[in-house]
This record gives sequence, structure tokens and C-alpha cells, in this order.
Amino acid sequence: MTPEEKLEALGYPLEERTSGYPPMAVGKIAGNLLYLSGATPPPRDGAPWDGKVGEVYSVEQGYQAARDVAAVQLMMARSVLGDLGRIKQAVKVLGMVNCVAGFRDTSKVMNGFSDLLYEVLGEKGRHARSAVGMAALPGNVPVEVETIFEIE
Repeated sequence: MTPEEKLEALGYPLEERTSGYPPMAVGKIAGNLLYLSGATPPPRDGAPWDGKVGEVYSVEQGYQAARDVAAVQLMMARSVLGDLGRIKQAVKVLGMVNCVAGFRDTSKVMNGFSDLLYEVLGEKGRHARSAVGMAALPGNVPVEVETIFEIE
């Protein structure tokens, strides 16, 4: 099963991704690395994400938001590469969690991202990761993530 087929089987229909802001690209290739711009979770059940983890959202809801962002990042990679089969490996993930002061479970939230990447890419999805708490993120979303992939 291809990574695209796995994404669809997990309930994530494939979509082309653009930045919506002409000076910014969804991703840039430099040598054999693909750097993806930060992505946030798409609306779920028609409702936009709006709030902090630990205040509006639980760790479990943050986990789901991060999981959704992983699907978005893979679709962004597909938009740049044309085929997720070109991914040799995930290298580095920077996960930013919009959370209340003193929140200690940013890694549990970001596990949603890591889990989906691994489900779709297998060993190629294993990566180094940072999971940091933030005072605010664009649109007050609970999670934003940047990813670097090695490509073939």
C-alpha cells in the first residue's frame, strides 16, 4: 500500500496544498532535503480549532490536532514532490503546542503527529523531534508543526 493509500485509509482524503500567500511556499527543496513550512490543523467536523491545550483542549484533543497536522504535512510534501514515495526518511520535526503556562505534556500532544507519520511511512517516518510550549500560535490553533524530510 502506498503512503497516499494509507492516508486515505486512515480517513484523510488527499488534497493539494498551497500556501495561500504567494511569497511563501509550502515547502522548499535544498539538495536532498525538503523543508516544509509550518502547518496547523484543518477544521474538524466543520469547526475551526481555537484555543490552548490545557484550557480549551485536553491532551487527547491536542493529540488529535497534531495527528491531523501530520496528514496536512504529508499532503504538503506530496504537493511539492508529486509522490510521497520520494520520501527517504523523516529527519526532524518541530512541534509547537499552544498551551497554558506550566503545561508539561507537550510531548504527549506531539505523539499524535509522530504516530501518524509512523503509521503512514513506517520506519521512514521515525524522526528526531522537539515539542515545545508556546504562548500563542496563528489563529489561536493548538498545534503548529514544521518538518524536514530527506528525499530521493
